[in-house]
Amino acid sequence: MRRPTLALALWLALAPVAGPIAQAAAPAAGTAARGEHRDYIAEVRANFTPENRAYSSARTRLAFVEPFYEIAVVLLVLFTGIAARIRDLAHRVSPRRYVRALVYVAVYGAAAFVLTLPLDFYEGFVLEHRYGLSNQSAGAWLGDEIKLVLFQTFFLGVVPVVAWILRAIEHQPRRWWIRLTIFAAPFAAASYLVTPLVIEPAFNKFTPLSNLELRDKILALGARAGIPARKVLEANRSAQTNKINAYVSGFGPSQRIVLWDTTLKSMSEDEILFVMGHEMGHYKLHHIWKGIAWIVLFSGVTFYLVAMLAPPLARRFGPRWGFDALHDLAAVPLLLGLVTLVLFVLSPAINAVERGIEHDADVYAVEITRDNDAGARSFLKLGAQNRSNPEPSPIVKLFLFDHPPLIERIRFALEYRPWVQGRPNRLFHGAPAAAGGKSP
Repeated sequence: MRRPTLALALWLALAPVAGPIAQAAAPAAGTAARGEHRDYIAEVRANFTPENRAYSSARTRLAFVEPFYEIAVVLLVLFTGIAARIRDLAHRVSPRRYVRALVYVAVYGAAAFVLTLPLDFYEGFVLEHRYGLSNQSAGAWLGDEIKLVLFQTFFLGVVPVVAWILRAIEHQPRRWWIRLTIFAAPFAAASYLVTPLVIEPAFNKFTPLSNLELRDKILALGARAGIPARKVLEANRSAQTNKINAYVSGFGPSQRIVLWDTTLKSMSEDEILFVMGHEMGHYKLHHIWKGIAWIVLFSGVTFYLVAMLAPPLARRFGPRWGFDALHDLAAVPLLLGLVTLVLFVLSPAINAVERGIEHDADVYAVEITRDNDAGARSFLKLGAQNRSNPEPSPIVKLFLFDHPPLIERIRFALEYRPWVQGRPNRLFHGAPAAAGGKSP
């Protein structure tokens, strides 16, 4: 919920493209007849125990409440005059635009942190401990939250971005959204580049994969995919959570594939190789760059809608809120609240794009490993360990699922066996996997 500025709000909402594999399970499949289909479906449903169902339901309710809670916080700071008073403080500190933006972002960010802390604490600490998924103390959790706010606010260029946005609104009140849309691409690319190098190491320790035999097999799988040797790192995520995951991040010199140490402890070698096939799919299919292109597109739509909605609200309520122009610092919460609202409305479209991207990575994993059974076992473990809902309702899937649900992936992978059916692979065109369906 830490979204102190307009640009950062959009980036945080769209950045998960080509991100973690475990947010929803990846495809799984049986190795033989269709009879195994029923076995896998029965197993994944059995893993969704009443306790897991309760956890998933709580997370779902919170996910729907969160954006409206954020909007309520925005309305609170506007109608109580807090936004205007912070603006007045910033103006007293300095006549310079940048310094004023620095003061405003720091004070407003601190206020928003305090106001959203109760919900964040329940969601990120209380709920995770109640269901045995968190290993952090309250102090450690709070420390990570504070570090995250500081990085988002000061390291990712939030202060100059705020100053630049307000200046764009002042000089081009009807076309400022175009300038922001153009800026979205370099902002997203820069964030992708620096996050693995600076931000991620502030929260976890990343070391080269210690299992040298597994490392060699992962590199061999990458060689079959035509991927140059890349960093395969393990992160000590067990310091925070019992969940399991893997993801690809960065590009160019910062690109790496990351395995959580919880994943290494919970999955067998062939299951991990299947997960690596999924992450290699993100690389080979250029999902980082495609994700940036989608960010630019959704940025344009979001900023355009905000530009249409904000002026009439400012005219109607601006005097009560303490400002008469959208380029006023006191208008930042209004712009932020509108971004949150628009992104919630657009979330079905955003999630549909991301589900398509994740599905293609799943296809690649099946094709490069030809190990459907390892896929089934790995993602059944993900679903059970992370307490994921394998069959969400259509509305929940529409608004909240940026990965295909587990059941859908199992059904897809059981049917998708082009090497058996005499059809060409759709995405992977390298050498076939070793005999027996195992990667070399």
